[in-house]
Amino acid sequence: MRRKPPSSSLSTKVHRIKFVVAYDGSDFRGWASQDGERTVHGILTSAVRQVTGEENQLWGASRTDAGAHAKGQVCHFDTATAMPIEKWPRVMTKALPTDVVVLKATQVADDFHSRFWAKHRHYQYRIMTGVRDPHRARYAYWSPGALDFDRMQAAAAHFVGTHDFLAFSSQSVPRQTNRVRTLYSVEMTQVRDEIRLDVVGTAFVRGMMRRIAGALWEVGRGARTPESIPELLQTKRKERIVWPTVLPAAGLTLIRVEYGRHPRPQVGPGSEAHRQKEQGQDE
Repeated sequence: MRRKPPSSSLSTKVHRIKFVVAYDGSDFRGWASQDGERTVHGILTSAVRQVTGEENQLWGASRTDAGAHAKGQVCHFDTATAMPIEKWPRVMTKALPTDVVVLKATQVADDFHSRFWAKHRHYQYRIMTGVRDPHRARYAYWSPGALDFDRMQAAAAHFVGTHDFLAFSSQSVPRQTNRVRTLYSVEMTQVRDEIRLDVVGTAFVRGMMRRIAGALWEVGRGARTPESIPELLQTKRKERIVWPTVLPAAGLTLIRVEYGRHPRPQVGPGSEAHRQKEQGQDE
């Protein structure tokens, strides 16, 4: 039975709380709730309800894949619980398992939305080369053999800008889905035996980040040329696509989400934003 908070913690005023959350996604079936599955959204919702005694609903900024991680996922919920805002992270830590933590809590405007107010999202994909390191295996994709970093860097530059990412989306995404996205930066760095791909963009079609990483990995192995990337970005028909590899989710981490006021349409029945939310087409 869910415990009820003491009467002194209840308020007649409902307010909106924003969490910044980190998690090791290895043992989760992704962010979004699924019946009978362990998900980040499900675990967080249960913990919040345990603390408040209310039937709270949580909304997240990004729907990370099964096995993907986060250092700066954002979610929000409404509550009448009058707990001082600075106490929320400590109280939630006691209610959560060790693979997820609330890093920061903030009271926000009543119309704030963690997903639709997001200006951009920053994802990172890590590729480990050389000797396989078991201590990093949960957080980086291991690729034996050398990768041509210079070719990968040249290919990465082609992704910057506004493009139709059909060739970098999940093949299950419906044809009518709007796949046009804007990427502000796509940067490759080499840190010892790791190649790291950092991408900042408005939003990401389902599967997009892992296919971008897969295409660049193929370029590094010599299976594609850097010049093939613009061709993929210009492709409009699925049957003509030589699909890039989808690299495993373990190498993917949501680093942070940045906010502004109403940069995207608010969700409403019949809107494109609402349809994408219902079908889970955005990450």
